Amino acid sequence: MKKLNVLISGASVAGPVLAYWLHRHGFNPTIVERAPARRDGGYAVDFRGEAHLTVLRRMGILADLERARTGMSHMSYVNAKGRPVAKMPADLFAGDLEILRGDLTRILYAATKDRAEYVFGDSITSLTEDADGVTVTFERGAPRRFDLVIGADGLHSNTRRLAFGPEERFVKHLGVYCAIFTTENHLGLDHTGHAYRTANRLAALYSARNNTEAKAVFYFGSPDLDLDRRDVARQQAVLAETFTGNGWESDRLLREMRYAPDFYFDSVGQVRMDGWTRGRVALVGDAAYCPSSLSGMGSGLALVGAYVLAGELAAAHGDHRVAFARYEEEMRDYAAGCQKLGDGVAKLMVPGSRALAAFLNRYYKVMPYLPGASMASKMARKAAEGIALRDYAVRS
Repeated sequence: MKKLNVLISGASVAGPVLAYWLHRHGFNPTIVERAPARRDGGYAVDFRGEAHLTVLRRMGILADLERARTGMSHMSYVNAKGRPVAKMPADLFAGDLEILRGDLTRILYAATKDRAEYVFGDSITSLTEDADGVTVTFERGAPRRFDLVIGADGLHSNTRRLAFGPEERFVKHLGVYCAIFTTENHLGLDHTGHAYRTANRLAALYSARNNTEAKAVFYFGSPDLDLDRRDVARQQAVLAETFTGNGWESDRLLREMRYAPDFYFDSVGQVRMDGWTRGRVALVGDAAYCPSSLSGMGSGLALVGAYVLAGELAAAHGDHRVAFARYEEEMRDYAAGCQKLGDGVAKLMVPGSRALAAFLNRYYKVMPYLPGASMASKMARKAAEGIALRDYAVRS
């Protein structure tokens, strides 16, 4: 088997998982990441179902994730005075294992830093493919040659833009924006969270890291905004304009936002593509089939996709043409099933009218007592388990 040199763009979830399995299968992975160091912060992500847990177990990191899990119990919807009016079960939000994204990336980096070359603070600027490989140029580093290039660089994938075309061809905006940052747990939340929903807006706060801090989350409905993704000042101004005077804890959280070390702001979208591979370039995770952050399936889907892509390269003895075709065949239905969970969630998360917001608050109050109360959780679990994982042979 040819020992391929593989460049991976992106060091969040899919990239390190792919690097781990490529190394296990005897390949040489290199990860390039635009950020100057591993990114911390971010929201809580969850894994559910045997497919997700099997990959984590086979990587030998399940116990580490278990130790760092959030331990969240439930999420309460509250009124303007902070009084709970409805409660959502933990299984719907946290799955079988919930962990802060920053803790997940820390564990993945520890598991791969000696198995892959990491290049932080750089980004791909061009890809030139020929019969023998790909010449890659970078913003800062010297050009290099690789056998394959894999884009694991998220919703706004630079690799996808370079190899497949402009973002607007593939990213579907769901009419919602999201912001999240770390702040003080001033409500004294104990492994739980509070959410306050009004017309077209939702503000929430949930405890993190054994209640020593909290994550503030804002969702609001909006058409696609012409915002620079790196202009934090403008993003914070938009959030303040939208939520000032919204009620509950909104104004206090907006004040604390200015001091947050990890402010994150982005549109909520899905990636829809007819194919995830082109020549010697492939996409994995959110870059290929982002189901949206509202689906709760993004990290699990990235985890499984990276496992399958590396496994198919090994099974094909390094023949990327065979491996890429098998990867698309194995993942197509699974990705589609996960993406269905994101369809329609946006309108329920941030209803467009005050009347609909009030109706949903009342509905959630009685939902636990209605027939089919666990339907949403069952649908999420069915989607998460909608693939039969192959046990790809690895090097001893």
